[in-house]
Amino acid sequence: MRTATELPGASGDPDARWLALLMHAAFFLLLGASLARFLMRHPGETRTPWIIALSAALAVLYLLGPVLGSRPTPRRLTWLGVLVAVWMILVVLAPSFAWCAVPLFYTGLRILPPRAALALVALLTVFVVAAQLRLATGFDPNLVLAPPAVAAVATAVFVHMQRQAVRQRDLAARQRELIDDLLRTRRELAATERREGTLAERQRLSMEIHDSLAQGLSSQQMLLQAADRSWDADPATARRHVLTATGIAERNLAEARRFVHDLAPADLAGGGGLEAALHTLAARETAQARGGLTVRCHVEGVPAAPLPDRVQSALLRVAQGALANVTEHAEATVAALTLTHLDDRVVLDIADDGRGFGPDTLRPAEGVRGHGLSAMRARVHQLGGSLTVESAPGEGTFLSAAVPLPHTTAPPNPSTSPAPSNPSAPEGHA
Repeated sequence: MRTATELPGASGDPDARWLALLMHAAFFLLLGASLARFLMRHPGETRTPWIIALSAALAVLYLLGPVLGSRPTPRRLTWLGVLVAVWMILVVLAPSFAWCAVPLFYTGLRILPPRAALALVALLTVFVVAAQLRLATGFDPNLVLAPPAVAAVATAVFVHMQRQAVRQRDLAARQRELIDDLLRTRRELAATERREGTLAERQRLSMEIHDSLAQGLSSQQMLLQAADRSWDADPATARRHVLTATGIAERNLAEARRFVHDLAPADLAGGGGLEAALHTLAARETAQARGGLTVRCHVEGVPAAPLPDRVQSALLRVAQGALANVTEHAEATVAALTLTHLDDRVVLDIADDGRGFGPDTLRPAEGVRGHGLSAMRARVHQLGGSLTVESAPGEGTFLSAAVPLPHTTAPPNPSTSPAPSNPSAPEGHA
């Protein structure tokens, strides 16, 4: 706990240094005035040499104070005791030296603990009152009351300054702590955001790889396995399977190069937009199935503005993932892609007439495929949209991805914004 021995901020506070210099100047001014008054009124007295010697000793002692520092060390306390003792002797010999007590108040309050400092102030005040009464020709109440009042005011001002300095110092320390906490919190927040961004990017890349390269590799594997089984019995069919797998490998290579460039789907790189990419996807899946699956594509409405790249990429990946599921699991003969442009959103429907699935089989299928519907749903949710899946055993599957679009000022046109339709969907999927 801080005591009154240190003037708060004395080493770095300009106001404290200014006050110290003022008190030092006042001490020597009062000491010189007191000595001059004594010499003028008591010339040639036998005590004069003692008064001069004690005044010089008091001045020298006072000059030694700054050299000893401001902390209450034993040497510092000894110095203060000798200084006060010399002053008291001077006051006894010459009462006019009593007013040097004011700078001594300041010195004692700086060095001593609070209670000891107040006791010293009271002792000095008693000596001042006694000296004033000795100088007076008669009893004067002002001489009794004025010195304690001056001492009380000086002490109150100093204590107030001390407490203000302590509060300011504590406030500055608290502000530094708050700033350090803020900086530490910002660093932790930045680190958390970096970790979350890294995880989000990893998830996005895993979905990109699943919806493109992994699906292509899976198709190649099935085709090559089919070619291996029919290699001896039906070389022509095996060769067709190998050629189809080669085409898939070429597209996977294009996808891989696109990942290196900007991770956009390769089908969108041609500049034809989402509609052209969906038509290309439908034709490719139909060609690869060689009569086993027919994929139709239909576009309804006209967009008021070009679709954002993120929306086009996400919907194309959803279509690729859904058709991969149809090819690998549904045993369907017909699948339909329907892209519908509405005023405030774009909707992609994928329907097939396959075997479908029940709610109980959805989780196992997801576990086998890794991402599947969860990846599609994550893509759509990242854009603020929704993904709906309807299916039942033996009744095919209907999947709908709806993504909201930025607000546009174009007036609504009901004729170009019909409700999503699916003319090629199997019966029971509407």
